[in-house]
Amino acid sequence: MSAYLLLEDGSRFDGEWAGPALDGVGEVVFNTSMSGYQEAVTDPSYAGQIITFTYPLIGNYGVSMDHMESDRIHARAVIMREGVDREHASRAEGGWLTWLSDCGVPALTGVDTRALVRHIRDKGAMRGGVFGDQVPEAAARERLLEEPPMSGQDLAREVTPSEPQILPGPGPLVLGIDTGIKTSIVRNLRERGVGLELYPCGVNAEELLARGPDAVFLANGPGDPAALDHIVGTVRELVGKVPVWGICLGHQLLCRAVGLETYKLPFGHRGANHPVKDLETGRIEITSQNHGFAVLGPGGERTIDTDEPVRWETDFGTAELQQLNLYDRTVEGLVLRDVPASTVQYHPEAGPGPHDARHLFDRFVERLVAA
Repeated sequence: MSAYLLLEDGSRFDGEWAGPALDGVGEVVFNTSMSGYQEAVTDPSYAGQIITFTYPLIGNYGVSMDHMESDRIHARAVIMREGVDREHASRAEGGWLTWLSDCGVPALTGVDTRALVRHIRDKGAMRGGVFGDQVPEAAARERLLEEPPMSGQDLAREVTPSEPQILPGPGPLVLGIDTGIKTSIVRNLRERGVGLELYPCGVNAEELLARGPDAVFLANGPGDPAALDHIVGTVRELVGKVPVWGICLGHQLLCRAVGLETYKLPFGHRGANHPVKDLETGRIEITSQNHGFAVLGPGGERTIDTDEPVRWETDFGTAELQQLNLYDRTVEGLVLRDVPASTVQYHPEAGPGPHDARHLFDRFVERLVAA
């Protein structure tokens, strides 16, 4: 059955339904990974978004419960050049397209994804929707414009759990503010012996400090960090009282909590092939990334023109740039020198992606044990 993707600027990309013939609207973004399609759609950070996969063949090894990054699909829809249903692939427990249909997630195949991605790259991520061919473009446009833009959206409340989750371990006690934590992050922390407690994002600092944690972890998640002042205020009360480490959205929340600013990237960083330079060691790591917002530099600049560790003066002392994106020279991580707190914008757990940065989990836990 014929269907199409309509963008808010009026651009149309035709294809065929590969899943249920259901309309879906959201922010249209693209992911450059060659694999990991199941991990991507179940990553809570994709809440409110339509994922375009740049790799031309999606579904070639089926789906498996081992590849889930949460308990459900969070992406609003999926766009592919060619989607296939290889349910008999090695380790597959089912077919990709069948699984999308069973989950009620609309998907298009046969789309010119190269043209679509070039359009998004040039014009920026924007609202869009997938519709059956029988839906007039005027009606489709009206529908997609009802969807609020990503800037200003608090989507953490949509993906946060309703109750705390307690995961005992023999090592340090780490409390997580769960804004959409990925299963692979939980797994990496627990593999290192951490006792992990995950709390809904509405938890306050007093509740967390009363547990006597060795550290607080700020998770990944969807939406605009500037819309999450209710979490930023909590983080601000924690900084200086307990070690804090943030990944992805958690990086942005910690930065905002100490007085730095964030902004929306034109089309974001989503994929498993992003080079990042560690300015302390000089090492370059290939990283997995999934974010649409970033942290401004010390003078309010969006890019850093030096490979030296530049510094910010924050409300909690000096912050120093530790990781730098080599694609567009945006901020990828920093450390606070006067209080125990640090961040990375990318995903050291990968899931999917290269394992270059998994040592950051070791460093985090080793510092807690040494303290």
